[in-house]
Amino acid sequence: MDLRAVEGALLEPGAPRLVATGLAIELPPGYEAQIRPRSGLAAKHAITLPNSPATIDPGYRGEIRVILLNLGREPYEIHPGDRIAQMVIARYEAIEWEEGDLNESRRGEGGFGSSGR
Repeated sequence: MDLRAVEGALLEPGAPRLVATGLAIELPPGYEAQIRPRSGLAAKHAITLPNSPATIDPGYRGEIRVILLNLGREPYEIHPGDRIAQMVIARYEAIEWEEGDLNESRRGEGGFGSSGR
């Protein structure tokens, strides 16, 4: 779903800004909300989310505010009602970690770029 701003904001280049949506949700256990950039804002105005995808866990009850970042050269103005981000509700599995030895793999400890082109 699209998230809309409920307030105006001026996004100066290079300065992250929290923008309110006026929306609060209660997610059931095992679900998260993922907040993602809008492709149109990114392509046309270089507006993105620096923590994308942002995660809202099922225990959060406050207002959803979106961190927007202007990667462009000019200020960009957000108006009330503007679509500023997208939200996806997704299921996840809660796990418990156990300490132990790792199995061998073909890649091993190879880092960035080690799995081929």
